[in-house]
Amino acid sequence: MKIELPAGEFEAYIFDCDGTLADTMPLHYQAWLAVLKGHECDFPEALFYELGGVPTERIVEILNERHGCSMPVRETATHKDELFIQLIPQTLPIEPVVELVHQFHGVKPLAVASGGTRNIVTRTLEALGILRKFQTIVTVEDYRLGKPAPDPFLEAARQLGVAPQKCLVFEDTSAGITAARAANMQWVLVEPPQRKP
Repeated sequence: MKIELPAGEFEAYIFDCDGTLADTMPLHYQAWLAVLKGHECDFPEALFYELGGVPTERIVEILNERHGCSMPVRETATHKDELFIQLIPQTLPIEPVVELVHQFHGVKPLAVASGGTRNIVTRTLEALGILRKFQTIVTVEDYRLGKPAPDPFLEAARQLGVAPQKCLVFEDTSAGITAARAANMQWVLVEPPQRKP
């Protein structure tokens, strides 16, 4: 996979974490399936990828609404996150994107803007050996509305002290791209890694 950057001069780069820097999506899905087994709630893989970038608690609410389940939102989300934390050491980098982090580090300000919790995002970046490359890390604790709202990216730009239109976003989900557009930022779509059948 080769990453094509849009033309123009950018003053900062903002990266999503899961599915963009870290190949964690299969691990997140594994954790979801383990949690939902106890609730007999269906979560098709296609829907899981469709909800990429959506905060964990909101996903529980969506599953309750769609399937008539009555899972306790916070407890279920916490349990899922605990299971995922155990899988973090298996995280692999999405190499072309991580290479850009190394390339831009020390040249331009870098941020992560994620729908994940601070605990999980920092552990994931630590597992990839790139936690210290970012000036700021924006997580679900830092904003009111998650992607597809622009809040995560706008907060990252604010913390970096860079105008939104001068930021370039790296994202792997449609919710993330919608959020970047709404934040008036240019974006690069990161294609998912090829899975071996």
